Amino acid sequence: MTDDPGVRFTRPRLLLALLALLLTAAVSTTFLARAGAGPDRCGTTSARAEKRAALVTGSGAEVLVIGDSYSVGAGVRGRDSWPVRLPGRIAVDGFSGSGYSVGASGCGDVSFASRAARSLRPTTDLVVVEGGLNDFDQPLADIEAGFARLMETLGNTPVLVVGPPPAPDRPFSSVAAVDATLARLAAANGTPYLSMLGVELTYLDDDLHPDPPGHRVFGDLVANRIRELLA
Repeated sequence: MTDDPGVRFTRPRLLLALLALLLTAAVSTTFLARAGAGPDRCGTTSARAEKRAALVTGSGAEVLVIGDSYSVGAGVRGRDSWPVRLPGRIAVDGFSGSGYSVGASGCGDVSFASRAARSLRPTTDLVVVEGGLNDFDQPLADIEAGFARLMETLGNTPVLVVGPPPAPDRPFSSVAAVDATLARLAAANGTPYLSMLGVELTYLDDDLHPDPPGHRVFGDLVANRIRELLA
C-alpha cells in the first residue's frame, strides 16, 4: 500500500464518477422504455400499419376499416385478423395504440380522425371505425372531440362504429365508460353502433389482443352488422 495521498483520493473519486455514469445511463434507459420514446417503437408500428394497409381482401362494396391494433391483427397473421371476415372489398387503416383522442398514442397525432382524411376515398361505400381500448385513460372530452372531428371528416359516408371489448388487461369500468360515451355520441349523430362490451373473446397471453378464435368471433359479429347495413 502506498502513502501517496493523491493515490488514496483519486481512486474513490474515479469509482464515484463511474457509478454516477452508470446510474445516469440506467435512469435514461428506464425513462425511454416507460415513455415508449424510442424511435424504433413508432417506426415499427408505422411499418406494420403500412403492411396491413397493403392487404386488401374480398370484392364488392368498398369498406374501409379505421382502427387500432385489433384491425392490424397484432399478434396474429394477417389472414387471421377480423377484417378479412367482412363482406365487401376490405381496406384497413389501422395503427396500434391509436384511438379517438389524440393523446391515446405516444406516436403523435395518429387519431382516427387524422388518418381518415388520408384513407377515405370517394368510392368508399362504408366506413367501419373500431376502437376505444386505447382511450380508456383519456379525458372523455378528448374522446368526444375526436369523435366529432372524425364524423366531420367522413361527411355523408355511411359509418358503423364498433366499440371496445372487455379486454382483461383494461379496467372494465374504464372500458364501460368509453363504450357508453361512444354509444351516446353515435346515437346523437344518427350513426349505427355495435357494442362489444358483452362479447366474450379469447385472448393472447397479453390479455389485451384477441387470438385467432377471438378474431373470428369479433369479425363475424361485425360482418353480420355490415350485411344488415349494406342490404
